[in-house]
Formats: sequence, structure tokens, C-alpha cells
Amino acid sequence: MSGEMDKPLISCHLVDSDGSLAEVPNKAPKVGILGSGDFARSLATRLVGSGFSVVVGSRNPKRTAGLFPSLARVTFQEEAVSSPEVIFVALFREHYSSLCGLSDQLAGKILVDVSNPTEQEHLRHHQSNAEYLASLFPTCTVVKAFNVVSAWTLQAGPRDGNRQVPICSDQPEAKRTISEMAHAMGFMPLDMGSLALAREVEAMPLRLLPSWKVPTLLALGLFVCFYTYNFIRDVLQPYVRENKNKFYKLPVSVVNTTLPCVAYVLLSLVYLPGVLAAALQLWRGTKYQRFPDWLDHWLQHRKQIGLLSFFCAMMHALYSFCMPLRRSHRYDLVNMALKQVLANKSHIWEEEEVWRMEIYLSLGVLALGMLSLLAVTSLPSIANSLNWREFSFVQSTLGFVALMLSTLHTLTYGWTRAFQESHYKFYLPPTFTLTLFLPCVIILVKIFFLLPCFSRRLTRIRRGWEKDGAVKFILPADHVQGEKTSHV
Repeated sequence: MSGEMDKPLISCHLVDSDGSLAEVPNKAPKVGILGSGDFARSLATRLVGSGFSVVVGSRNPKRTAGLFPSLARVTFQEEAVSSPEVIFVALFREHYSSLCGLSDQLAGKILVDVSNPTEQEHLRHHQSNAEYLASLFPTCTVVKAFNVVSAWTLQAGPRDGNRQVPICSDQPEAKRTISEMAHAMGFMPLDMGSLALAREVEAMPLRLLPSWKVPTLLALGLFVCFYTYNFIRDVLQPYVRENKNKFYKLPVSVVNTTLPCVAYVLLSLVYLPGVLAAALQLWRGTKYQRFPDWLDHWLQHRKQIGLLSFFCAMMHALYSFCMPLRRSHRYDLVNMALKQVLANKSHIWEEEEVWRMEIYLSLGVLALGMLSLLAVTSLPSIANSLNWREFSFVQSTLGFVALMLSTLHTLTYGWTRAFQESHYKFYLPPTFTLTLFLPCVIILVKIFFLLPCFSRRLTRIRRGWEKDGAVKFILPADHVQGEKTSHV
């Protein structure tokens, strides 16, 4: 596959057509395309660049010939389906019936359905587009493929898009033919089974970020909870107790106080399921039992939760840079200067506060840098270039370092505020004290697991050791009766 991925994209003289119905060499494998839309043009471009001879069938070939590569022959549909054995049907479902007049010429050929239904059509029709096409042409072999590939990916090459191409059909030979074509085009075919699963394949492009739904709802829920909590403490309490109007803090200040809380808790939730999984393995004494479904799903969503944590941390950094630009901040500086003049104070310097802010900002920058490294290495293009040990070191070891730095950043922000009564507004503790509980528990448990008595046992379990000490295999009846114990 390396040679196929390294081959150059289509040259300009292939993409730019001169408008003529140019002939193509007969030595290349011939492929037919029915349709002249955007996807058909992108498909023809990729097929020509992969060494195939392409014949495009159109109802008006003279008008559409200029839209296709010059080496793709554009002709009428009847002529386009006469010689190729593989024909891509790049039409919408409602236009399938217009091809019924070509039934005799299409007999025995492989029809590749690349269409996708809309959400309404998917719910309305109980039969997939590919199955409907197969019912109209029973003498043809229908294959569902390339429907999850975008027109942009076809033109730019699979290097810039998803390489997987799900393929399903009732004929293994037809699936093998289309799989070889997908390989030649630089894609990775994925056998999905029979044509009965075409409905599931057609539903793939309809899903909008399915793995991000739960993490996004979790992040939004945390944001609403912390925002409401900070609103009560920073805006509502001064208004009720001191009759001070601080509602101007809602757009920037309260948001900036909420974002780091969400980022910190989300980062903790990335490493909490790993701690729970390790504890469960220690308790069970084996790795050969499935985790509960909720823990299994949690482990699978760690990447999305981590990226959302990085997003909130970045937004917190941007909001922090914007804080001095606010008009209210300028008024506060002027009022502070006036109070200093009225109090006849010529020099204000609190050594402890200066050091606290210096350490606080430094730890915050380091934590954000670590989160940036974790986010970059989670990208498929970067992750695929790392071996398992490198990836595990970045995501696990450096991720734990990021959690430690975030905890120190939060502690230096709070400093002694947790012990000052004036910071308990409406008897509610400062927000940072709420966020510290979960990360501190995770850090303590991780340190606890590093003790030799637990780390050695956990390492043995993950290498196949079980608490019972043996795995038993029953011999067949014609052999010596009994059990053979094999120490794994």
C-alpha cells in the first residue's frame, strides 16, 4: 500500500478537459460510470489517476464532457454500459428506474451503488438503495461501496480523508473485484458481509459525530452546573447581600471562571476509568473478564473527553488574555489608584502574592503545553507515526503529568482562600475546592498502585496471570480422562 499512497495525484492535464470526447487507451481496465454529478466527476478523476480506463454515461454527453478529465470518455448511457464489466451507478434512488431500458445490456455485470439516502428517506424506506437497485436488475450483481467516501477525498486522495471503504454484496467474487479496485485507488476495503447489511452501511454517513455525543453532553452539563454555581457566588450574592450590581461579569468573568473547572474535571474523567479498570482487575485477579458496559463505553470515550478538556483549557487561556481589555477592568485599576492616593500609600508590594501569581501562571502554561501535546498526538496522522510504547508514554505518563500540573495550578490559584471565611459566599465553598476532590483521589490511587505489592501483581495480571493460578483444559473423551493444568 505504500506505493499506492505515495503515487502523485492526478496531473493538471488530466483534470482539465479540453471539452472533446477523447478516446482512451484500450489496455487499461475499463470501468463505466452512470451519472454526471459532482461525485461521478470526482470518481472519474480518481479512477483515471489510478490507471483505469473510464467511460461515463450521460444523457447529454456534449454538455457534460468538459466537466470530466480529458482521458475519460463521455458518451451516451447505452454505449457506456456496453463494454465495461464494472459499472458505478452514481445516481439518486429515484432515478434508478430510468435505467430499466438498459436491463439487457447490464445483464451479468457488476453494479456498484454509491448513493446515500437522506435521513427522511432512510426512515421512510425499509429497503436500502442497493437492495432496491438489485430488485430492479435481478440479472446483475450489486455491490454497495464508496458511499462513505466524499467527493473531496476522491479528488485529493485518501491521504487527506478516511481510507476505509465498507463493501457488501451477496457475491464474494464481486466483492473481491471491487476490493482490488479500492486497493488500486489507494483505499482500504472493509468487508461488511452480504447486501442485507447495505442499510447499515448507508446509515454511516447519516451519523453526526456519534462518538462525541456523550462527551459533549457531559461537558455541557458540567459547564451549566459550574456556571450556575459561579453565578450564585460572584453575581447573585453581592446583589442580595451588598446591593451591588455585578451582572456585567456574566459574559466574560463568570465564563472564564467556569471554563477551567470544566477542563480540570474532564481531564480527571479521562484517567478515572483507567484507575477503576486497574482496581477491578486487582479485585478479580484476572484480565479475562469483561468490564461492565458503562466502564467499557467510558474507556472508549476517553479521547473525546480529553480533546474537550483541551478545548476548554484553550478557551480559558484566550478569555484570560481578554480580561485586561474589559472596560470594567480599567475602571477597577483607576479606582484602585485613587484609593492608594487617598490612603497616602506610595508603594504597594505583597511578596507572597507576587510569588503566588508567578508560580500560578507558570504552572498554567506548563499544563496547557502538556494538554496541547496530548491533543496533537491523538490525531490519527500523528498517532499512526508512533509505536505503541511511544503513544502509551505520551497519553498515559505525560497525561498524568498534565493532571499533576493542573492540580498544582489550581492549588496555587486557591492558596489560602479555602480557609478564609470571606470566600464562603452563601456558605458555598470556592469553586476550585469542588474541582480538587476527584483529581486528588485519582493521583493518590495512582501513587498507591505504584507500590511494589500492587504494581507487581497488576503487571502479572496484565501478562496473563490469574488469581486461581491455572487455566484448566478438558481433554477429549478418547484421550486419558482427567484435566490438564497449564500455568499461563
